[in-house]
Amino acid sequence: MTTGVDPETEELLALLEDEYARTIIVETYREARPADALSDACDADPSTVYRRIDRLQERGLLRDQQRLDPNGHHYKVYVASLEHVGIDVTEDGFDVAVEYAEEDAADTFTRLYEEFSG
Repeated sequence: MTTGVDPETEELLALLEDEYARTIIVETYREARPADALSDACDADPSTVYRRIDRLQERGLLRDQQRLDPNGHHYKVYVASLEHVGIDVTEDGFDVAVEYAEEDAADTFTRLYEEFSG
């Protein structure tokens, strides 16, 4: 365990240390991507990628969006919420600051609509 780091920060750093989690963040930083594309990018089994997606979403580093395919079916894509992580050394240990990307208005509206419509 790292000295001078609270458990929540320790969990964040451990997640960012994970190669699959980092790949998912990088792949979704500029463009929303479906899980199958993330599985290909990670060269990992879909179940492994979904576990990382869940962990990233729990920490607020990744969010999902609903998309509609030409056949009228819905599917999820994922987009990174992480904008910046800063680590400063202090007398008490480490100070970790996380900056999150802002959700655009259209995505906010869509998410709220989906939450209210069930």
